[in-house]
Amino acid sequence: MVVAISAQLGLFAIWLLTLNVLLGLLLSAQYNPYKSWPHRRINYFTVHNWTGYIALALSVAHAVILPLSTTAGWVWRDVWWPSGAPQQATMNVLGALSLYLLFVVVVTSYVRRKMGRRSWKAIHYATYACAVLFVVHGAFLDPKLLDRPVNFLDPEKTSIVLCAGAIAWGTWMRVQVALRRRAKRRAKDLARWEAPSPIEWAGEEG
Repeated sequence: MVVAISAQLGLFAIWLLTLNVLLGLLLSAQYNPYKSWPHRRINYFTVHNWTGYIALALSVAHAVILPLSTTAGWVWRDVWWPSGAPQQATMNVLGALSLYLLFVVVVTSYVRRKMGRRSWKAIHYATYACAVLFVVHGAFLDPKLLDRPVNFLDPEKTSIVLCAGAIAWGTWMRVQVALRRRAKRRAKDLARWEAPSPIEWAGEEG
C-alpha cells in the first residue's frame, strides 16, 4: 500500500513539474494570455510558482514514506541517497538527484530578488536537467519496486512519455520564438545600418 501511494505521489509530481516547465517557457517567451489565447487576464506566474512548490512537496513525500513500507526494504538513509536501495538503485539515485535539483530551483526562485536576475536565471536552467531526470526515473522505475520489465503501454508510463514529449515540444517552440526574435532584431539593425543619413539625403537634394 505504501509503495503504491509513493508511486502515485511521484506520478503527480511529474505531471505538475511538466506543467511548471511549460508555464516557465511561456513566461520566458513573454506570452500574454490577454492579447493572445485565451484572451483573459491570467496570472500564470503564480500558477508556475505553486506548481513548483507542490511538485517539490509531493516529491519529498514520495521518497520519505518508503521506509514505512514492510515490503520495499528501504531504510532511512536510502531516502537521501538510495545507492543501496534493494532494487533499481541507479534509477532511484537519478530520482534523488532530480529532487535535489528541484529543491535548489524552488528555493532560489523564492529568493530571486536578493540573488539578482542573472545569477537566478543561470541556476534556473537546472529545471531542464531536473525534468529529464524526473522523467527517466519515472519511466524506467518499476512502480512496485520489483524490478519488472518496463511496460510503456501501461497508462502511467504512457503519461510520463507524453510529459517528456510535451517538454521537448515546448522547448523546441521556445527556441523557435527566440530565433525569430533574433532574426527580427538583426533585420532592424541591418536596415538602420544601411539607411542613408540625413546629411546624405540633403546632399542628394542639393
